[in-house]
Amino acid sequence: MFGAPKVKDLTPADVKAALDAGDTLLIDVREPAEFAAERIHGALNFPLSTFDPGALPLADDKRIIMQCGSGKRSAMAIERCRAAGHKLESHLGGGIMAWKAAGLPTISLDSESGQVRDRG
Repeated sequence: MFGAPKVKDLTPADVKAALDAGDTLLIDVREPAEFAAERIHGALNFPLSTFDPGALPLADDKRIIMQCGSGKRSAMAIERCRAAGHKLESHLGGGIMAWKAAGLPTISLDSESGQVRDRG
């Protein structure tokens, strides 16, 4: 079969283990308001609406994993990266919704008080 390899769906447990091991950069491609409202610990925000694969941080020996709300935008970001010559393959399958459904921790902003809350 020819063409680019399929985007690899990682489970929330896979991504959590990679983050805990410290060998991964998690790139959240949701919009800034979504990211501010709730995010995964350690994620960096590079919104898909202004996404530039050339602006991604140098990962050195770390693997880059893309993430969004449900998995659609992160797959699109991977395709943009591939078109720019980056060899990315993995994203959080199901996005932050799957992460939360798995009971994993997030950081959120309390809209009434403005306080940051750890959820987990």
